[in-house]
Amino acid sequence: MRSAEHEMLGSLTGRDERPERIKVWDPVVRLFHWALMGLFAFSFFTGDEWKSAHILSGYVIGSLVAIRVLWGFFGSEHARFVNFVRNPLTVLGFLADTARMRAKRYIGHNPAGGFMVIALLLMIVGIVTTGYMMTTDTYWGVEWVEDTHKTLVYSTLALIVLHVLGVLLASIEHRENLVRAMITGWKRRN
Repeated sequence: MRSAEHEMLGSLTGRDERPERIKVWDPVVRLFHWALMGLFAFSFFTGDEWKSAHILSGYVIGSLVAIRVLWGFFGSEHARFVNFVRNPLTVLGFLADTARMRAKRYIGHNPAGGFMVIALLLMIVGIVTTGYMMTTDTYWGVEWVEDTHKTLVYSTLALIVLHVLGVLLASIEHRENLVRAMITGWKRRN
């Protein structure tokens, strides 16, 4: 525990005792993010060419999503859904502020980023579910299941492009390398 004298000395010398950086993204969030990115790309490129690897990748992706959903309820502060899922009006307001380059900076996910996390998780769950369905006797060769699977994959690719553009825009707007933060886990405190 810091003494009052220590705090007074810190403020007199102009030194703030708080570190300039803060650990935001824990290892579970970071490993999930990069593993999902790699496995999604792997699955995309192996879909019609290497079925057994594609299916195995789908099972791993499904397991990763299950872990992330649990972590969204029981994980570290910035990993919990309650800390970044906002109502649609808040997300729209944030996007309007972003368009004017005056959006509030968030330590964790901003409202648009939180929306994107949920959207991507739901899309991946749909992809995994329809992919699994295609391996069963009941749905093997059923056209609507295959069409839905492909539609979800390409819709997810569109969301990924929006996600990357959003990360780049937020990085520019707030002068902060968000890609590096997702690698190291650290962000600037202020």
